[in-house]
Amino acid sequence: MLRKALTVAAFCLAAGCSDQGGNGRQPGAQQDPYIPRPVVETTHYRIHSSATDTQTRAVGESVESLYAAYAKVFGQQRQVQRLELVLYKSQAEFKANNRSAAWAEAYYREPRSYAYPGNGDNPHHWMLHEATHQLLRQASGFKLRRWVNEGIASYFGAGTLRDGMLDPMVADAAAYPIWWLASLELSGDMQADIDRGVVIPIEQIVEDTGPPISQDVNGYYLHYWSLTHYLLDGDAGKHRDAFLALVRQGGGPVEFRRLLGPYAQIQRGWYEHLRALAMKQRQATKNGSE
Repeated sequence: MLRKALTVAAFCLAAGCSDQGGNGRQPGAQQDPYIPRPVVETTHYRIHSSATDTQTRAVGESVESLYAAYAKVFGQQRQVQRLELVLYKSQAEFKANNRSAAWAEAYYREPRSYAYPGNGDNPHHWMLHEATHQLLRQASGFKLRRWVNEGIASYFGAGTLRDGMLDPMVADAAAYPIWWLASLELSGDMQADIDRGVVIPIEQIVEDTGPPISQDVNGYYLHYWSLTHYLLDGDAGKHRDAFLALVRQGGGPVEFRRLLGPYAQIQRGWYEHLRALAMKQRQATKNGSE
C-alpha cells in the first residue's frame, strides 16, 4: 500500500498537477529522453519500444481500445499523424529516462506519452491515463482546467478493459484511483462530510480553491474521477451533453454554472452518485475477500 501511495503522489505531480491548468504537459528538460528505435505501428499509434514484442502489442491493443472508447464520447478525431508512445523495457530504464517527477510511473510530455510494461490485474492503467491526456490535447485540441483534465483521464484510465473493449462507465478496482474508493466512507449527510473534510465542495474542485492537493492526493483524484463519471453517466446521463459542451469550452467555473447550473444543484446528485459507487466498491471488496 505504501508503494501505491508514493506512486499516486508521483502520478499527480507528473501527470496532472501542473501550473498550466493540469493539461498533462511537462516543462522542458535539459536533455531529451532516450527514444527506442524499434517501432510498432497500430491504426492510430506509433510505439517506440524497447519492451518485448508481446508487451508492446498488448499496450498497442489497450491504447487502440482507449481510442475507440474516447471516440464514442468525443466523436471521431481528425488525426493526420499517429500519436506517439514510448514504452521502456523496465521500470529501471523508464526511471533513467524520466523527465517528470523522480518517482513517476508514467507521464505525458507533448508530443509523447512515456511508460513501461506494468503488471498485476491491470497493467495498462497508467499508460491509458497518460494517453487520454494526449488525446485531449493533441487529438481534440482541448485546453482544460485541472479538474476536468484529470477527471477525464481518470475516467478512461480506470475503465474496465476486457476482450479488447474499454468500458469507462465500469471502473476497475485494480486501477487508480479506484483502489482507494472502498475506503471512502460517506455518512449520507453531505454537509457533515464536507465539514469533516471527507468531501471537497464542487466549487473548490472546479475553481481549484480547495486545500493543497498534496494534503490529499487520492481524495482529489477520487473527486475528479467521480465528478466526471457523474456528469457523463449519472442520473441516466442527463448532464452528458452539457458536460461535453463544457469540455469544449475548457471547464471553467463561469461555463460550468452556465451550462450545468448552480454548484449546489449539481453537488447533491454527485454526492449521492459517489456514495453509491463507494458502497458498491466496498461490497465488492468484501465479497472478494470472503
